[in-house]
Amino acid sequence: MGAPHPVFPRGAALWAFLLASLGGVAGQPLGAEPMCTAQPLARYSITFTGKWSQASFPKQYPLFRPPAQWSSLLGAAHSSDYSLWRKDQYVSNGLREFAERGEAWALMREMEAAGERLVSFVVRIVPSPDWFVGVDSLDLCDGGSWREQVVVDLYPYDAGTDSGFTFSSPNFATVPQDTVTEITASSPSHPANSFYYPRLKALPPIAKVTLVRLRQSPRAFVPPALDLGVGGNEIVDSLPDPETPLDCEVSLWSSWGLCAGPCGRPGAKSRTRY
Repeated sequence: MGAPHPVFPRGAALWAFLLASLGGVAGQPLGAEPMCTAQPLARYSITFTGKWSQASFPKQYPLFRPPAQWSSLLGAAHSSDYSLWRKDQYVSNGLREFAERGEAWALMREMEAAGERLVSFVVRIVPSPDWFVGVDSLDLCDGGSWREQVVVDLYPYDAGTDSGFTFSSPNFATVPQDTVTEITASSPSHPANSFYYPRLKALPPIAKVTLVRLRQSPRAFVPPALDLGVGGNEIVDSLPDPETPLDCEVSLWSSWGLCAGPCGRPGAKSRTRY
């Protein structure tokens, strides 16, 4: 998939990249997934839209050090013999390093051999103990043809390797390691959890991903426009007039410190902000 992309700010921006080519399979592969007879090559764009905002998720919303943001998106096209991640199963060492610290190299090495019709990816929630969003083994083949477009709402998951309850929790390893679990409005059932909203039946989507099959050259790729249709009632993050990005905001100045220097001579005072 290439080198990791830089970290992107919280879902104020829309971004996209090209997914690796997907090859059709000639026969029934291991894992007993349905036979795919589609033409042997397909390319897809992936557009990731972050919906993590202070309005949608006000509890403990990170504003500073670091502010709410998303990591790079790491994914692969693969067969049923490979699993990047799966609910109620243990994550690999590579995904553990990515979910906890954002280190991608081990995970990328694990994905090097993948390359067929199923698609999986992960995006780390930053800051967080080991939380992420993603798709597990999405099948883009529909019998004799590739699917033209797929839209998936994304919700937070816990990798099961760190027991922190809040976005900014210090490192607290889960021993023994737990399986991947979905984070909901009521689970973990603890008021300290950053996603604990007991009055909600379900969390709203924290992100959305759109996969669109490409028919033109990838070099001429243009990210698909958001088309909600006439009278659409979906609320998406718009791009307002330029404002100070969250990762550029700083605190207020502190009070002036004492004068440094010998009495009766010019000195210096200082104040700080972070």
